[in-house]
Amino acid sequence: MYSAIVFLPLVGAIIAGFGGRVIGDRGAQIVTCGAMLVSAVLGIVAFWEVALGGKTFTVEVLTWVVSGSFEAHWALRWDTLTAVMVLVVTVVSSMVHVYSVGYMSHDPSIPRFMAYLSIFTFAMLMLVTSDNLVQLFFGWEGVGVASYLLIGFWYHKPSANAAAIKAFIVNRVGDFGFALGIFGCFVLFDSVGFDAIFAAAPDKAGMPFEFLGMQGDALTVVAILLFIGAMGKSAQLGLHTWLPDAMEGPTPVSALIHAATMVTAGVFLVARMSPLFEYAPVALEVVTIVGAATAFFAATVGMCQNDIKRVIAYSTCSQLGYMFFALGVSAYPAAIFHLMTHAFFKALLFLSAGSVIHALSDEQDMRNMGGIWRKIPFTYAMMWIGSLALAGIPLFAGYYSKDMILEAAYGAHSGVGQFAFWMGIAAAAMTAFYSWRLIIMTFHGKPRMSHEVLHHVHESPLVMTIPLGVLAVGAVLSGFVAYETFVGHGMAEFWGASIKILAENNSIEAAHHVPMWVKLAPLVVGLIGIGLAYLLYMFRTELPARLATAFRPVYLFLLNKWYFDELYDWLFVKRSWQAGLAFWQGGDRAIIDGFGPDGVSAVARAVAARAGRLQTGYVYHYAFAMLIGVVALVSWYLAFGA
Repeated sequence: MYSAIVFLPLVGAIIAGFGGRVIGDRGAQIVTCGAMLVSAVLGIVAFWEVALGGKTFTVEVLTWVVSGSFEAHWALRWDTLTAVMVLVVTVVSSMVHVYSVGYMSHDPSIPRFMAYLSIFTFAMLMLVTSDNLVQLFFGWEGVGVASYLLIGFWYHKPSANAAAIKAFIVNRVGDFGFALGIFGCFVLFDSVGFDAIFAAAPDKAGMPFEFLGMQGDALTVVAILLFIGAMGKSAQLGLHTWLPDAMEGPTPVSALIHAATMVTAGVFLVARMSPLFEYAPVALEVVTIVGAATAFFAATVGMCQNDIKRVIAYSTCSQLGYMFFALGVSAYPAAIFHLMTHAFFKALLFLSAGSVIHALSDEQDMRNMGGIWRKIPFTYAMMWIGSLALAGIPLFAGYYSKDMILEAAYGAHSGVGQFAFWMGIAAAAMTAFYSWRLIIMTFHGKPRMSHEVLHHVHESPLVMTIPLGVLAVGAVLSGFVAYETFVGHGMAEFWGASIKILAENNSIEAAHHVPMWVKLAPLVVGLIGIGLAYLLYMFRTELPARLATAFRPVYLFLLNKWYFDELYDWLFVKRSWQAGLAFWQGGDRAIIDGFGPDGVSAVARAVAARAGRLQTGYVYHYAFAMLIGVVALVSWYLAFGA
């Protein structure tokens, strides 16, 4: 059963991908959706047996690499952390698969799309069930390749191709750090297996590390290198620029990548390596600062975006920042708790946005929407549920998980913890604001689309709305149901050995004893954000334009995403182009070709041209040449022959 959970999506992908022409569109949909639904059901059973039942074991698949002391086995590690991740990935992915049947119904390449979705899910499942860093890296790269294929699925669009390449390249930057971290682990522990690394980590605390004359703490260096990999995959500040452009893919891709799978891989990695990070306090501080800065940055940008999917994408980036600063203050269970609840409500938001786009004939600009809530009431209700969960309103999932993260940051009683808490509070206010800005601009006010488009607005078919309903249940209930188990009094028993927290770092225990104003602050600022959105976009609709004009530099700064793309274009793209041009012109053409094949051929050509000039065709020229030859021979004889 446990192997089937992982490999069923791969089987579905192979059948749909290679047999799509034989089984047709409907056959590909049935095979991939059927495999994913079975995997999801088995994932729920596995969660019941492993996480709730306390079972921990490893399923050996095969011996992968053996070279000297280096060994990497292909094995499926099942513990509570794995079971939670498998539950989230399989349930959300199965809903995305089913939703795609309706959303992609008119696409000419349905088998290819369904195969890509399934291979993506297989790679993610391989990642979260890995028993060593090499196997994890295999799933990590598999997710990267599959995301490249999915983001660039509509390859006839230049923007989709550019977005796919950008995602691939930016992730390679992070993956380079991750690969170095794996090398560092092997050098330090003589193993890439998790059990060996975790057992030896306490003895390596404080061990010096020297490289090229530089010294540092070995565990800190390795942990930061691993975190750089996590930064790329989870779109943290600095390596985040690929995430909004990934919206060029079909909406189900956006839901799959941004909800429960690819972007959460980095969060999972740090949580899995918690026994190592706990002994690298400087690395944890770096994680906290980067996460808090990401949460704030992405929330500021989300307030000014007009593409409905990009608003939700920056929301994802911001929520990932919350998860990372929770990891940084050693609140690993809170981070995974928010990962789970976020998967449900963010997938719900993305798929609801897809339902809106489907209803409005592929329109994504919120400035061209409005006044449609009566025409698509179910989608409208789903968007409300997702937004209430995202904003952290009581009784919805986000309230339990996001508030716990903020309370843990405050309860850490550290400088970086306080920084993260206040950045998180500011981000919570902005999150509520842009969530209701999206709802009001999309569903309320006067219709701003053409009469023809408005006339054809309709609710999505059942194959699209049923997955929304399932995800909505998770967005409402998952926080309340899982709170006590994940971060409450049953936390230690539930997580067992899958997550390690040193006694002095237990910020979750401290979170239960923070002042009341800390517990109320996220709700208060959230309500202020919602009220402000209503004031600006429902009652005083002229104010946003006036504010944008009055604070134009600030507005443009946020609209253009802090100019990160422009900075990177100037700093890296243009400099790389100039360096490439210099190497091409000055190196390849001038030196290599100039002294190589081009130079040799040029000399041969010059010699042949000069020799050709002697062949004039006049007899007296040849007689003169013969006379010169005779004179030369006689002179040589007279000079040297005697």
